[in-house]
Amino acid sequence: MASVEECRVALAKLVAQFDELDAEARAKHVVERTVSCRISDLDVIFYGRLHHGGLDPFQEEPPVDGRPADVKLTIVSTDLIALVEGELDLARALLGGRVKIDASFGDLLRLRRLL
Repeated sequence: MASVEECRVALAKLVAQFDELDAEARAKHVVERTVSCRISDLDVIFYGRLHHGGLDPFQEEPPVDGRPADVKLTIVSTDLIALVEGELDLARALLGGRVKIDASFGDLLRLRRLL
């Protein structure tokens, strides 16, 4: 099991990786969405926001408006780190039940194109 701090670092790296994506691809496939990432083995949830300009840094404080996230990920800490490091394939992790994503079908298709 990884620590909360290691998960923070992994999510910060994910934000940086997302910022490196081609701006044209981001503009084509990104729709503004709120995102939550629940680390199930640590019982902590990180919140972020996806938009045309990129992916905002994740925080542990929920959004002020209190609405549920548009895209909800659930993952264990070690799998989060492996996913961000490129050691775990997202499609295989989804099929194997290691990552759960609760989102609309359209959002899932957009995410697939971006990841």
